[in-house]
Amino acid sequence: MTTPALPDDRGRWGADDELGTLNLIDDAARARAAEEVRIGRSVSLAYPVEPASMLGGPFAPPAPPSPPVQQALLYTGTPPMGMSEVLVVTPHHPALTHIDAFAHMPVNGTVYPGRPLEETVTAGGVAHGSTTAFAAGVTTRGVLLDLAPEGRLPSAHPITSADLDAAEARAGVEVLPGDAVVVRSGWGFSWDAEAQAPGMTVDAVMWIHHRGISLYAGDVSDSFPPSDPEMPMPMHIIGLARLGMPLIDSVATDDLAATCAELGRHAFLLSIGPPRLHGLTGVPVNPQAIF
Repeated sequence: MTTPALPDDRGRWGADDELGTLNLIDDAARARAAEEVRIGRSVSLAYPVEPASMLGGPFAPPAPPSPPVQQALLYTGTPPMGMSEVLVVTPHHPALTHIDAFAHMPVNGTVYPGRPLEETVTAGGVAHGSTTAFAAGVTTRGVLLDLAPEGRLPSAHPITSADLDAAEARAGVEVLPGDAVVVRSGWGFSWDAEAQAPGMTVDAVMWIHHRGISLYAGDVSDSFPPSDPEMPMPMHIIGLARLGMPLIDSVATDDLAATCAELGRHAFLLSIGPPRLHGLTGVPVNPQAIF
């Protein structure tokens, strides 16, 4: 994929870096996050997923046309003494909350921070820029930026820095370097979506970059179809691939927004503990906001 001249942070933390903006989460950022835990309440930011059966035929249970998780049950013994299953998971499915690793989006034949694609992704798997970098988990302060507290943004709305500034002002909390932002647009995944969802613009990505955000999570990311054909996927092509900012896509934000409104505060400890599955381009996660 060829891109125009754009902001580029590759090399900021060295040629072998695999953490990107997660390097911004220092002890002070984690301590700031810990200070937000006052009552012990936690809120999940993951969409629930009902696995679809791998079985076909007239007696198979109904399933969506493209399920994010498929399941085949295994029975041991007669009668069964134990049960297990085989799962087929599509990590980057829009109905599945997941974190993108850098290898998910090569740009100009390289993977962040500039490693040649042929060296990083081989027949044996992903050797650089994979989910291995998330094995220790992520803990930092999260800030909810609710772009549409009264409902949801208009269809195809281009999200700019002005939208993020306004949401920050409404939240009454300053986003600081090392923080994660959770962005709510009011749009979530739907199998029956007819209208085009909003999308982040290059201007919004630059706002995130200039604020020193360590991690982005939201119910909105790049719009499809693209609102700007010149830069169709700014969150992925710039944010993930050039600025080294991990993305958590398909985030459930309504329960979080309701909790923030109830408690009168929009900052919390954000904890992400992905399964320790190495060498992947992405993996499902269940982020926890703890107040």
